[in-house]
Amino acid sequence: MARRRRGRVVKAVGFCAAAAAGGMLLLRGNEAVEALAHHTAGDGKAVGAASAAVDPAAPADPGRVLQIVAHPDDDLYFMNPDLRYSIAAGHPVTSVYLTSGEADGINADDAQVATTPPDKPAYAEARQNGIRAAYAKMATGDRDSPWRRTVVPTAGGGHAEVDVLTAKPQVNLVWLQMREAGNVWADRPDSLHGLWDGKVPRLESMIASGSPVKQQFTYTKDQVVRTLVGLLTRYGPTTVRSQDPTPGRFPANRHYTDHQDHFYGARFVQVALGAYAKEVKDRPHFSVQNYLGYFNGSLPSALGPDEARAKLDILDTYAWTDRLNHCGSAAGCGDLKVAGHPSGNHWTSSINYARGTATSWLTSDKEHGLWAFKVLDGQLALWHRDGLLGAWSGPRLLPGAAGTIMDQGISTVTLGDGRIAAFGTRTSFGARPADYRREIVYTVQRAPGAQEFGEWTALGTPETSDENWTSDISAPAVAVDGSGQLAVYVRDGAYTLRGRVQSPTGTWGPWDSYGGSDLHGSPVAATDAGGRRIVLAATTKSVLGWAQPKAGAPLGPATATGLPAPALPITAQSREEGVRLWFRKPDSGGVGTALFTGEGGLKVSGLTDLAGLSGFGSVTASGHLLAGRAAGGQLGSDLGPGRPWATSPLMFVGAPSSTMNGRSTVDLAVMGLDGRLYVTSSADDPNAHLAPWQPVGPPNGSP
Repeated sequence: MARRRRGRVVKAVGFCAAAAAGGMLLLRGNEAVEALAHHTAGDGKAVGAASAAVDPAAPADPGRVLQIVAHPDDDLYFMNPDLRYSIAAGHPVTSVYLTSGEADGINADDAQVATTPPDKPAYAEARQNGIRAAYAKMATGDRDSPWRRTVVPTAGGGHAEVDVLTAKPQVNLVWLQMREAGNVWADRPDSLHGLWDGKVPRLESMIASGSPVKQQFTYTKDQVVRTLVGLLTRYGPTTVRSQDPTPGRFPANRHYTDHQDHFYGARFVQVALGAYAKEVKDRPHFSVQNYLGYFNGSLPSALGPDEARAKLDILDTYAWTDRLNHCGSAAGCGDLKVAGHPSGNHWTSSINYARGTATSWLTSDKEHGLWAFKVLDGQLALWHRDGLLGAWSGPRLLPGAAGTIMDQGISTVTLGDGRIAAFGTRTSFGARPADYRREIVYTVQRAPGAQEFGEWTALGTPETSDENWTSDISAPAVAVDGSGQLAVYVRDGAYTLRGRVQSPTGTWGPWDSYGGSDLHGSPVAATDAGGRRIVLAATTKSVLGWAQPKAGAPLGPATATGLPAPALPITAQSREEGVRLWFRKPDSGGVGTALFTGEGGLKVSGLTDLAGLSGFGSVTASGHLLAGRAAGGQLGSDLGPGRPWATSPLMFVGAPSSTMNGRSTVDLAVMGLDGRLYVTSSADDPNAHLAPWQPVGPPNGSP
């Protein structure tokens, strides 16, 4: 039984886009799809998968990654293994450290803290030494691989240290060396938080001993933004990695769930990205990936044992666990504060994206056209293929409201009349700190198949203010039930489920509370065979579910499913007679699945271990296709029972997305680290293969 069910759910294999040049679609069971390899447009140029493949004679542009974090080690704890994958794949990678991370200035383990005098510049130097050793090891295998260290003026009027790895000059470190808060949540005015809130007019520098930067400086709030805009302009990233700007609070004591430097630093990054996108015209498109911080330690571990060990090995290097003076510095060669427990609070066994985990951003229409919706440059980007054999267009950026940027993560739903609606969250900025807020927004296609979409409609937020829960709301989950009723659901900052339902007249009801507790990540929603809407959300212990008793009725109560705790995120889709859930298994990265139905109350059945794939992050499923990020950061996909999982060398950002296109074709898409959309197709057949990857649009230069 399990083997037959699995055979209906999963099949496919991916190949690198570069290998696709001139290739034919390798499909069985669907001759119509093979015609894509030969179809020509009106100008005589071929269109479809093969024609748009990468020219093997053209120089490859792998894309450029810029990471901006608050402290030295935030990248190693919260952005790895993505960081290691990018370096190993040869992508240019630059990491920017906002503060010096000087803390109390004591570079010692627990046993030696009492006898070690504080020296903040020296501790900042030791952390720099540890970071350089960790990056050198990731890039070359040798922690002592040399660096070229220089001073550059910043656009904010200060000076930064820029370190370039001699053996791999595409690996850069930028040290802005601002003062850190020195406490996770307590009120510390001399900090990024205090500067953001206007409690101090300027934030002072904290220059590490041994740095080539010698001159002290200060930054105003605007000067921090200008400095970051200058770095974005200098490096021209196609992918920006940042920390979570809205991590939330613990309900019991109201303390932040993450370090205040982490999320206020991420807010400075948001403002800078908005200014960069608006002001700098000669630049590539860029996408953003946000990472969960401290709360990773409270969630089921997302990494398999091999990935966790590799991550810990890099932290061992940073922490200077062997105490050998390989760097020749009196300050020390690493961060001894973490040497006794380099795994942190289980942080080396996990990684979680704070946003961008939805898998419904690719969808099809009744004419077999494809529509893809991602966020580029802080705006909703749209790509479209006209029909099964038409040419692709895009990206086309849909303008947003002034003073706002779209957050990563778009979910789509097809309305009863065939129009597509795209939902997401956006962040607003203003002159006052209290003007910072997030809200749910959506836009609807003007008519079925039309290229034009309507103005943004704001549904607000269930949170009363940013101060309440740091604007911590999830991405929206949306579904249309059998009566045509549209509903949107989010997890709120109190870790419960909230939602709004649209009436037949088009008006929206209030933010209703549906209860639940300990919800994390984003909820998912779909309808069963009876048209009943089913909503599912992960907790640290299991999965909770809600179901309509019938189409058009209010959502029923929160129901325990009895499922084991999944690693975030989860994915759901209308399938068979119910709603099928896919999830990652903790500590292995394997994929599990279960089926939910709503008739007579929420019921779960068919819990199955699909085996074969180790990785993390979202999985997407359509027809026989199941795909997701594999260990190594590449796209993994399943060929079906008795056949091994396969991986593609294609590196990508966020979540993959797939869709059924008619009854016999499956389409799959990812956003590459180069800021380009990549798509492929397959016959929905147990013996089919995916076509070669097709990059959509020109190489990512100027927008």
